[in-house]
Amino acid sequence: MKKRILFLLLVLGAFVQNEIAAQRYLKPVFARNEIAVNHDTFGVNATLLYQSLFGEAIPQFLQMDVYRPASDTETNRPLVLYFHTGNFGPFKNPDPTSPVQNGFNGSCGGQINDSAAVEICTRLAQMGYVAASCDYRLGWLPGATEQQLRRYTLINAAYRGVQDATTAIRYFRRSVAEQGNKYGVDPTRIVLFGQGTGGYISLNTALLDDYSKIPLSANGKFIWNPRTVTGSPCAPDSNIPMVIEQVNGNLFGTTVGVSPITDPMNGCMLIKLDTLCYPNWPGYSSDFNLAVNLGGALGDSAWVDNAMANPQPALISFHVPNDPNAPYNIGTLSVPGQDPPLQVVEVSGSYMVQGFMEADGQQDVLVNANDNYLDLQANQLAAFANSPAGLQDPRVGLYPFVMPPDTIKPNEPLSSAPWEWTSFPGLPPIPGVTPGFVCNTDKADAMKYIDTIMRFYAPRACFALGLQSCIDQVLGSKEPLAKHIEVLAAPNPATDQIRLSSEEEILAIQVIDKNGRLVRNVNSINNTSYTLLRNGLPVGLYVVKLSFKEGFVTKMVSFN
Repeated sequence: MKKRILFLLLVLGAFVQNEIAAQRYLKPVFARNEIAVNHDTFGVNATLLYQSLFGEAIPQFLQMDVYRPASDTETNRPLVLYFHTGNFGPFKNPDPTSPVQNGFNGSCGGQINDSAAVEICTRLAQMGYVAASCDYRLGWLPGATEQQLRRYTLINAAYRGVQDATTAIRYFRRSVAEQGNKYGVDPTRIVLFGQGTGGYISLNTALLDDYSKIPLSANGKFIWNPRTVTGSPCAPDSNIPMVIEQVNGNLFGTTVGVSPITDPMNGCMLIKLDTLCYPNWPGYSSDFNLAVNLGGALGDSAWVDNAMANPQPALISFHVPNDPNAPYNIGTLSVPGQDPPLQVVEVSGSYMVQGFMEADGQQDVLVNANDNYLDLQANQLAAFANSPAGLQDPRVGLYPFVMPPDTIKPNEPLSSAPWEWTSFPGLPPIPGVTPGFVCNTDKADAMKYIDTIMRFYAPRACFALGLQSCIDQVLGSKEPLAKHIEVLAAPNPATDQIRLSSEEEILAIQVIDKNGRLVRNVNSINNTSYTLLRNGLPVGLYVVKLSFKEGFVTKMVSFN
């Protein structure tokens, strides 16, 4: 009897392991209580955040929380480095006497333990990844009266963010080579995942891969004459790049950067040399495979290269098309928390960048994923169809979240970051300080968007990272797209009914609205035509998914 029970337990254990292997990286295979979190330091570098207090840049330890399944037997797992939101400013006010404490950065978050960061990293660990929520250096002058000074300090903040992201990459590669791979990661499969401001970091780390791209950016937007802007005789009286490798360190943070001495002959006080960049883990690669961007933007669309000349990481983006601060297509970045908003610099948003990436061949691996994994495809197409005019051409790696309008500001979305939630309600208007802002405190609502983010991310990451076990699962379970089958829909748009017809027999249809909700499901049609009756459906665009023996076809229809 004992032998029989042991045999059954072994069979059951093997079955469970096979099921975990089959679903791993696509769905959660570990429980939440199996996820261990370790706090660690991945580097140290110079921060200017407290320059007004200390008179110079000071060292800052770069911290992270590492999430991984404690009961996992796998020791070669893909790694996700997660970067939080926060407008490159501290969420908590360094001055305890200020009327603003939480939300000092004009944001609803800005820490490695933000709710969305914890939730997404936990879910990634449940899927079998190792995920690290990483710190990065903060500080710029969003309230500067001169736009060029705001631009100068912002490009420097973003540059430091790129240095810190690549420092984290190299730290983990070093941990594999020199520390016995203490986190059990695969150093050849790395993802940078950024939320809000973190999306700027993941995007720019992926595509700003050569320092020369900064001074060569469109319209010389990252070139300035510091003396004419600041009025200081200490500043050089000539046009120079806003970022200089000898001053700021190289793009990857593997060389020393030192600010120059001021000249006492110009009436300036002589100060000591100030180190702005300390090298971290030189000798290790800063390469990675995939960038994920939640509502970020890129400094210049020209930073996207042709894949034949310079392969760059694939890109997955999620963005609210009418985001008032971070442009979705191309536009001027504005400072949140200012009234009226202060303009900073023209940037390229998710829609534009994803389009260039696709055209330049950088997204071919995601095109392959889209062709082979069709879950959410109809929802994604519906979201594009309901996007603003001129922004409706689908992008394989982009999922737009079309939001209802804000009740107070109808030209703005109800939320530009619907995946975020917090117990912090926001700030009321404070004259001379902030126009105020409201934070989402509805966890259940935010979780719905995170559900979609993870569901869209998972299969595409499998292809981008070359995770063969989950690629096989995708290919083995997919419902094929019947590209050769033609479907007619007439009239379209329609008032009351639309006749759907094909030369092949239609088995079933599903109708999905602009919010991705299934509003009609009809089975056992078994005919070459079907009349779709409106029956109370609201005015708008819909995606109809028609199932055939050889696969399915999607068709866009409209009721007016």
